[in-house]
Amino acid sequence: MTRTTLNKAVGNQMIRGWQILIVIALCSLMGLGWSMPAIALSPADPVYEYRSHPHSDGIGKLYMGREIAQVMGHQGAGWLERSSREREERPQQLIESLNLQPTDVVADIGAGTGYFSFRIAPLVPQGKVLAIDVQPEMIEILRLLKQEKQQTNVEPILGLETDPRLVPSSVDVALMVDAYHEFEYPREMMQAIVQALKSDGRVVLVEYRGEDPWVFIKPLHKMTQKQVKKEMAAVGLTWLETKKFLPQQHVLIFGKQT
Repeated sequence: MTRTTLNKAVGNQMIRGWQILIVIALCSLMGLGWSMPAIALSPADPVYEYRSHPHSDGIGKLYMGREIAQVMGHQGAGWLERSSREREERPQQLIESLNLQPTDVVADIGAGTGYFSFRIAPLVPQGKVLAIDVQPEMIEILRLLKQEKQQTNVEPILGLETDPRLVPSSVDVALMVDAYHEFEYPREMMQAIVQALKSDGRVVLVEYRGEDPWVFIKPLHKMTQKQVKKEMAAVGLTWLETKKFLPQQHVLIFGKQT
């Protein structure tokens, strides 16, 4: 099967959950043989702690008292494109709240299928969106959708679990939507993100509210404001604002310490 055939399979229709899963299946049939990069966990690492019996949704690795959640693999890509997401996350309102400028460079970290990347791109016509993910399968989906949508200012980047591979002092906004709590190396990733920020750059984290028992999300996939602020302060970020217009999530905004 050729890449042209795969592109035709995706077609010009609006991509929904089942179509994304077809893309993944076809990619597998092409014999690409992708797998998640394996990085050994070091018990001697002083930044992290380890527990012998992980939470059912965790990896047994703790950062500043929080167990890191299991990553949602590319097999769940269809869920990222679910029709209910428009109601749950109000993407247009969230994007408008970023107050983006036409020349901004936005890093969408943990971009997945590009749900936010492709919505942000038209707002930064003289800038660009760096759509970063650590899963090669997601990067392939991003490339296919970029071609289909003819969105030239979206740049898919295959990141590492410790490094998003961003140019220092190049990013105006680093956006992480429901992604940060799954970072296997949050300290290293955030240090690299801070280095990539311009002096007036912002970090925006969208996380399900850990304080709210009525947010019916698995516990390790939620975060409290207190925990987020503590972890961001550890890498030199200052809390600027928390916006609360989403039904279930915080929108926490940070800037570099001066």
